[in-house]
Amino acid sequence: MFDLRPVGYVVGWLVLALGAMMSFPLAIDIADGNGEWHVFLRSMLLTVMIGAALALACANAPRARLSRQQTFLLTSGVWLALPVFGALPFIFGATEADVTDAFFEAMSGLTTTGATVFSGLDGLPRGLLLWRGMLQWFGGVGIIVVAMVFLPELRIGGMQIFRTEGFDTFGKILPRATQIAQQISAIYIGLTAICAMAYGIAGMGAFDATVHAMTTIATGGFANYDASFGAFGPAVEYVASVFMVLAALPFVRYIQLVAGSAQPLWRDSQVQAFFVTLGIFVLAIAAWRMAEIGTVSEQAFRQSLFNTASLLTGTGYASTDYWQWGGFGVVALFLAGLVGGCAGSTSCSIKVFRYQLLLASINAQVRRIHSPRGVATPRYGGRPVSDDVLNSVMTFFVVFFTTLGVLAVLLALTGLDLTTAVSGAVAALGNIGPGLGAEIGPSGNYAGLNDSAKWLLAAAMLVGRLELMVVFVLFTAEFWRG
Repeated sequence: MFDLRPVGYVVGWLVLALGAMMSFPLAIDIADGNGEWHVFLRSMLLTVMIGAALALACANAPRARLSRQQTFLLTSGVWLALPVFGALPFIFGATEADVTDAFFEAMSGLTTTGATVFSGLDGLPRGLLLWRGMLQWFGGVGIIVVAMVFLPELRIGGMQIFRTEGFDTFGKILPRATQIAQQISAIYIGLTAICAMAYGIAGMGAFDATVHAMTTIATGGFANYDASFGAFGPAVEYVASVFMVLAALPFVRYIQLVAGSAQPLWRDSQVQAFFVTLGIFVLAIAAWRMAEIGTVSEQAFRQSLFNTASLLTGTGYASTDYWQWGGFGVVALFLAGLVGGCAGSTSCSIKVFRYQLLLASINAQVRRIHSPRGVATPRYGGRPVSDDVLNSVMTFFVVFFTTLGVLAVLLALTGLDLTTAVSGAVAALGNIGPGLGAEIGPSGNYAGLNDSAKWLLAAAMLVGRLELMVVFVLFTAEFWRG
């Protein structure tokens, strides 16, 4: 049995830090004088005490580098422990949520899924609204660090391709994990501040601009209103579209950009493929909608751009009920959600680079069949791809769609209709947020689902956010024997 103390030590400190962050919504509620400040005081004291106790109990842990087993357990443990304590304000606060709904909301926040079980957001205390935004903001920067530091090391889903010097992701520019995390955090904070200012210029109030900037850069999707972005004007939609796209690009490229090197960003084949994919979906959906209404319409283009960017990046905002757009529009948005953004960003789902590697592998296989004596090597960004990377990517696709199918069946067995079960499975496992249909679509939420379905979806959010195998490996006997 390997030593669990290093894992408990880190988890304890992170739980303590989460509790300390509750002081911000506490201050907001005190300033508003709405009598809800005690919610965050109680939650903060409980969270800080338990986090501190866990950290102190494990303080004698060896300071050596974490083993692979400890790293797997830490990555999953953090994303499981933080929603437990992040849910406390929803239980004690104005939402008066039960354990199921509170945990669902907190897990949706920290995994930046954006699926909500709460209605009447317009009337909630500002402290709770800020807390929802903060949960997504923490989850956004956290998953970038995990994606750039831990997952490549753990050889998850082809992510190891981003730790080789040949692909110029780390190289000599970013030699240490600590330095990567610090620089990513600085870029993340900077983008959030710029986004908040842009929202303010576009017409949002200071509070709304701050919270929505957090959930936009996190590609999370929690909004302060039941109507989501339907509560704002056209200028706000354009600003949101720009920053959702920016948040879906690899953050390591921003670090290189700030360091004075713009070429890695523009030459990144993943970034190029992402913009091509976005353009195709936006133009196709906009053309379809304009053909339906029989005229060229700025509103149709804007709504197509906003909602496509939202689904493609996994943000999950909605500016209109796109369930009413007809078969082509709905199917196109559904498929966009299965693509996702770039690796090393806050976006979710399968991600563009895996489709690129899949197509490269298929192309090489076709060439081998056509010319058996020739040499056909899959390439990514002009460089050959190793077999272990390809095997990892193929495994990811198989596991993702197998998990998706099993989850959809299990959801259907809880009593959900086919559309809700399938789209809910995609929305949770892909961390997209809204599903399809009247119940969990863009004009609805997840409140009406039964508790069994909510727990299944919450588990799927965790599994999907951590690239599946990080969680699944914990259920193998070999892992615990190792």
